[in-house]
Amino acid sequence: MTITHAEEILKHKFGFDSFRMQQRSAIEAVLDGHDCVVLMPTGGGKSICYQIPALMSDGLTIVVSPLIALMKDQVDSLKSNGIDAGFVNSSQSGQEQVEVFRRIREGELKLLYVAPERILQSSDQFVNFLRSLKISLFAIDEAHCVSSWGHDFRPEYRQLSILKREFPDIPVIALTATADKLVRRDIVERLAIPKAEVLVSSFNRPNIRYLVQPKNNSFERLLRFLEQRKGESGIIYCLSRSSVDNLTADLQDQGYAALPYHAGMDKHTRDANQTKFLNDEAKIVVATIAFGMGIDKSNVRFVVHMDLPKNIESYYQETGRAGRDGLPSDALLMFSWADVLKLKKFVEVDGDNSQSTIMLKKLDRMGEFGDLRSCRRRYLLNYFSEEMSEDCGNCDNCLTEYEKFDGTVIAQKALSAVARTGQRFGLNYIVDILRGSNSQKIRDEHKNLKTFGVGSDIKKEDWVAYIKDLVAQGYLKQNSGEYPTLALAERSEDVLRGGAKVELRTKADELAQRPKAVSYDQPMFDLLRAKRKEIAAREDLPPYIIFSDATLTEMAAYFPHTKEEMLNVAGVGDAKFAKYGAQFLAVITEHCAKRGFTSRMGSKPRKQASRTKRTATGDDTYTVSYKLFRSGKTIAEIAADRGLGVSTIENHLSRFVEKGEIGLHELVDPAKVEAIRTAIREADSENALSPIKEILGDDFTYGEIRAVLADITRTANA
Repeated sequence: MTITHAEEILKHKFGFDSFRMQQRSAIEAVLDGHDCVVLMPTGGGKSICYQIPALMSDGLTIVVSPLIALMKDQVDSLKSNGIDAGFVNSSQSGQEQVEVFRRIREGELKLLYVAPERILQSSDQFVNFLRSLKISLFAIDEAHCVSSWGHDFRPEYRQLSILKREFPDIPVIALTATADKLVRRDIVERLAIPKAEVLVSSFNRPNIRYLVQPKNNSFERLLRFLEQRKGESGIIYCLSRSSVDNLTADLQDQGYAALPYHAGMDKHTRDANQTKFLNDEAKIVVATIAFGMGIDKSNVRFVVHMDLPKNIESYYQETGRAGRDGLPSDALLMFSWADVLKLKKFVEVDGDNSQSTIMLKKLDRMGEFGDLRSCRRRYLLNYFSEEMSEDCGNCDNCLTEYEKFDGTVIAQKALSAVARTGQRFGLNYIVDILRGSNSQKIRDEHKNLKTFGVGSDIKKEDWVAYIKDLVAQGYLKQNSGEYPTLALAERSEDVLRGGAKVELRTKADELAQRPKAVSYDQPMFDLLRAKRKEIAAREDLPPYIIFSDATLTEMAAYFPHTKEEMLNVAGVGDAKFAKYGAQFLAVITEHCAKRGFTSRMGSKPRKQASRTKRTATGDDTYTVSYKLFRSGKTIAEIAADRGLGVSTIENHLSRFVEKGEIGLHELVDPAKVEAIRTAIREADSENALSPIKEILGDDFTYGEIRAVLADITRTANA
């Protein structure tokens, strides 16, 4: 069995033309009998990494999954693609479980989903059952649950090392969307798979637009946000059960089809609300974090956090529930530093100071993200040790235009207020001083300061923005302790003496237009969606299991008229077409006949592998840089000549180090090489450059690190 066979399964069972990210590498590793750890963003297609090997192998694949909802969702999706799969969990009756075990013994199932507790049940009963079967693969989903350093630790996951101990020759694939370097190591160690290949895909979800707004007047802000998204599905997260209930009631009063979900509700109501959301009967779920883990609803268009998540991992995973179909989606966070302070007592771990320190640091990083003035996507990717060379252009900070103005007087007032209060107070207190607040928290001695009330003509939210700008520009420092305070920086003195001009920024225009998806015929899309809903109701399945919104959008854009054309729509495989294709073709052809439309499949862009740009002489961009380097030009000169960044040219040349056509010593001072090699070993990274650079400091460049990594690869392949 070859990877070509895997591609055929991908096309005919799942309806996709090509593998994404590290799917191919993961499948090859598993088929070769190797253990594997896969890090892939939410919605990136992790399940393909074990589902295709399951179909290619002789035997049963066991999938360990933490939530019942995830199991049912995955099994329903597989069945809709014509794949035999089942699950065993506490939601089933005894008779239903007996039937599943019968189908397993008779070899009718290719995949079985179970909870970790089932694997670990007393007397090794389930493990003994597995010994009687031909097992081809163990897949452990949400593998970050194994680590106490992660954000969702589950003690039972640590005991899953029994799988490798009892079945040493069966490959294990562990999958997660959220794991920093520490958690990755824990996964390998705790699951007893020390030789596992670790495959890290990009954490970037380019279709998600990250937005942060101040938490004051949060309900009014939320209503404005929802007004632009009527009829779309979304999840709104709140910190407490009471907040969920209150916000749900308020949204219902405003006419929104919102339902609550939290652990304090009875199970029947909770499950019913989840089902209504999955089936598009309710558009909005207001929930605590008890909702959503593993929910594979592809057409969630927005995720809102009314309260701050405890860490970047949780935020990333929860926002990742939007836009799983690849269409433009939004993630909105209501941010306040008060939330950071409130959460500090919740993240500390009793009796474990070291873990408490880690969790508090993670919370501080979440606070930094909320207060960020630069590209939010770059910050997220950097957190997961992934470098992004340019701003994303799809977050609020990137999409907001600013006008600069002479803010010297404003800066002097702010810096003076910080100095005169002893550099011991936080941002909000300083703003209250500047605005002459009557708040009882203002100390009497501060009411007599010359700076008290000197900024009363400026709105509070504008003062907050200006002070944050001063921090970002290095005129003020803000610590990240339990109660962040402001202090003067080295640049402050020149400003206070009138020797330096300060430019501040004010928002000129927020570019709130969404990135556009493919242009499509809205009436046809509505008809297709109605047909999908009809079929889903008849088969008791969530609508997106039939076809995703992205698939319907493509149908409504290109009007396929035949089976062959329909099979060229992303998400339409052989099994899906056999079940549903004729019904959707009937809708399309009838609508086209009424409107005088014909098939547009000929105009559908072909998804090709990216082609290398070449010059008139046939040289690709890398070779152009190489030839200029060989002509005697420096990297800076090549970058200037070509209008490219220095880091881009360094990246070009590192390819030739790997080929052996440029010596490492030509790009890196030999005295630096060993230090870089040592840092690479300490960082345990051969892909993410940020942790290596962090160890080395400012005396080393990313280009030098890339070159040494390329030389290591050259040596390994020699």
